[in-house]
Amino acid sequence: MSWARPYSLAMLSTHILASGISCIVALVVISRLTRRRVYPLPLPPGPPPLPFFGNALQLDTKRPWLTYTAWGKTYGWWQTNGLFAKLSDSISSLIIGKIIHSYIFGIDLIIINSETIARELLDRRSGTYSTRPVMRTNELAGGSFNTAFLPYGETLRQHRKIFYQVLRAEVSVSYRELYSRHANELVINLLGATSGLLQHHTEAYAASLIMAVTYGYNAHGHEDPFLSRAREVFDIGNYVISPEKAAMFTAFPFLEKLPLWCFGGALGRCRELVQQLLNEPFNEVKAQMANGIASYSLVADFLSQAHDDADEDTMKAVALTGYMVGMDTSAAALQIFLLTMVLYPDVQARARAEIDQALKHDKMPCPDDRASMPYLDAILREVLRWYPIAPLGIPHATSNDDVYDGYFIPKGAMVMVNQWALSRDEDVFPDASRFDPSRHLTVDGKLKDPFVNHFAFGHGRRICPGRWFAENSLWTAAVAILAVLRIDHAKDSNGNKIEVKPEFTTGLTIHPEPFQCSFEIVNGARERHLRAMMNSN
Repeated sequence: MSWARPYSLAMLSTHILASGISCIVALVVISRLTRRRVYPLPLPPGPPPLPFFGNALQLDTKRPWLTYTAWGKTYGWWQTNGLFAKLSDSISSLIIGKIIHSYIFGIDLIIINSETIARELLDRRSGTYSTRPVMRTNELAGGSFNTAFLPYGETLRQHRKIFYQVLRAEVSVSYRELYSRHANELVINLLGATSGLLQHHTEAYAASLIMAVTYGYNAHGHEDPFLSRAREVFDIGNYVISPEKAAMFTAFPFLEKLPLWCFGGALGRCRELVQQLLNEPFNEVKAQMANGIASYSLVADFLSQAHDDADEDTMKAVALTGYMVGMDTSAAALQIFLLTMVLYPDVQARARAEIDQALKHDKMPCPDDRASMPYLDAILREVLRWYPIAPLGIPHATSNDDVYDGYFIPKGAMVMVNQWALSRDEDVFPDASRFDPSRHLTVDGKLKDPFVNHFAFGHGRRICPGRWFAENSLWTAAVAILAVLRIDHAKDSNGNKIEVKPEFTTGLTIHPEPFQCSFEIVNGARERHLRAMMNSN
């Protein structure tokens, strides 16, 4: 006896009809993905696409920036596209592969492997390159509030106007006491830190600073509920929000109609956490204001005044964007700084010697001392170059067709600055894999370029609005740590040095994998002075 339930004629007809419709949909999708627009000029060089998939199967999906860098070297050589006469006029871009084209599930990707080209297109032609592509994975994860992913338009201008009020250069400098107080607390926490808590202490430092400015909120260490929720959101979003994954949802729009549980429940959990983070700290400020106990903050200032150009939802979005983006990127930079200090003790020793030369033996450094410490600034510039925190940045999109150096860049293309390739450009950074702060100094020891001009902060109208706040907070933490502590290899139970190998996570932003190190007080007078300052607050 057959175990299968027999089909009725009606059921069979329905099944055939459904299969036919599925085939038609598939054929339409395949047709759209394989139909290529005819362009008036050649696209930038790149790998030949496969039917249907384009170049998707050729990518290192965990570290696509490595693939894009390799493609620049492979496909940057002269391609027979009828432009032989241009070879002598444009040898740099044609041979070195500083701009390349890729095609993924019907989406044109333009990858920029040169800072010069990034400045030309994203800075000087910002009218064409200032919007963002639709990132459906970001929206499905609840991240549509995020300033960084907004399309260019009035909402973005409102967000950046609010950010400018509290994070512009002159205002960021005014937070010096806030930076110092939290940096001093970080130094004390690192003294007793185990390897597993190193990441948490750096995140707590970065989160506490930005939450104090946005919400007037004092985070309660790495166990703080807002911090733990934000960390979980990042863990989810870091892997689902990428141009390559977003391209799949653009090519196959039916995917977003599927129940969220089809994606393992992560997207639904992320949306739930985002709503909590948008509302709870904001509502807490409201309650504090009603009771007359609110500290000064961006949110409190907003709630105390009438605003014609922004509503509460806008303010919630700005506050949470500042908190989450600031926490993640600043913590990552600080972790890379600590890693390099372990790996390059000669760099650490030179930086400490510079601090000791500039200060009295028992004095803690402050921003007024910064001009006399150019080598420390060079270290921090090199930290951002050596391992870019966001190797592909956040993608831009073209709002119009454009032409660069004889190459056609179509409207609607996704444009990515490959910060990894920029960081490994041997023409700009010889022996690029080596950590060498001196490359950012002139022959007479001056800093070549202001810290906030670093390519890690982005380009054009989408440059990071919190870059002054970020660099001030990073400098204050780094100088406080070096003034008091020596960072060294940890020892095992036999007293042998535990080797540290620089390994990094993957995703939209990257962090060093947990590593072991030790902290030793090298200036007891400064440590006592630091503790005295903390006790007086």
